[in-house]
Amino acid sequence: MSVLARPRVAAVTARVLQALAPAVVGTTGRRRGKVFPECPGTTRQLTIPTSIAPARAVVYRPSGPDRHPPVHVNLHGGGYVMRGVQYDDPLCRYLAAVAGVVVVNVDYVVAPQHRFPAAPRQVFEVVRWVAEHGTDQGWDGCRLTVGGQSAGGALAAAAARQAWEQGGPAIALQVLHYAPLDLATDVRDKRSVIDRPVLRPWLGDIFDNAYVPERTMRADRLVSPAGPADDSDLTGIAPALVITAEYDVLRAEGQRYAQRLREAGALVAHRDVPQVDHAYDISDIEQARQTYAVIAQHVRQATRSAPPATT
Repeated sequence: MSVLARPRVAAVTARVLQALAPAVVGTTGRRRGKVFPECPGTTRQLTIPTSIAPARAVVYRPSGPDRHPPVHVNLHGGGYVMRGVQYDDPLCRYLAAVAGVVVVNVDYVVAPQHRFPAAPRQVFEVVRWVAEHGTDQGWDGCRLTVGGQSAGGALAAAAARQAWEQGGPAIALQVLHYAPLDLATDVRDKRSVIDRPVLRPWLGDIFDNAYVPERTMRADRLVSPAGPADDSDLTGIAPALVITAEYDVLRAEGQRYAQRLREAGALVAHRDVPQVDHAYDISDIEQARQTYAVIAQHVRQATRSAPPATT
């Protein structure tokens, strides 16, 4: 067993990665430059109260005459350890411009400071708050979608699961983009069709052990909905768009969860992006544009078919 699989070591290493992140983000941002300059984006800061901790969010508003457009809650990636709302800025600007939705880009709590189940509980409270405060905030909380990349995709799935179990709020679409959906399976038992995928076992050790140090808890439905222990009938859960990447070690669990949703009548579409690995959209701008266009199309369709709020 790797030394990084020890929860205390994983927690210390995760904190080191967090400390190094600002320098990495700055360098990456300078290399990327302005992505999708045709989608400038109008933003404001927002703090959402939750029982876990206040959640900071960046709100992107679309142009147009609609005073209360639909709303999409976005959850960034980062292995449940890294904060990174800035990484999803291109996606959020694109969705606001093309899908015509307000995007609430959430800076949720991360491990090891906040281990499972803090993040999924906080995210669900954020989604519920967004649904309930549309009139005050300038969006239509009755036309609500949620989605995320990597760990954010798993948290979007967890939010949809809690909304289904607790009778609301109504979610018109959940977007799960290269999400880790089975932490019950050891990272070394996950395979890629290429020799050196992005998600190496040592990274999985850090992320998994910092987030859920107690291994028995990794079978929880809010951690591993594609794991062998979760066999609930998901009929009635929010419709889903599942996106996997051909070279990603998380591809198989995404495919399994897509099949579960298909059997429950909840799969809108499953798109397997060819010849790309995990987090491909950060570096491959053209492929990102193609995938974001698919997401925007489904978000627009879901929110336009949902009944608007009566005000």
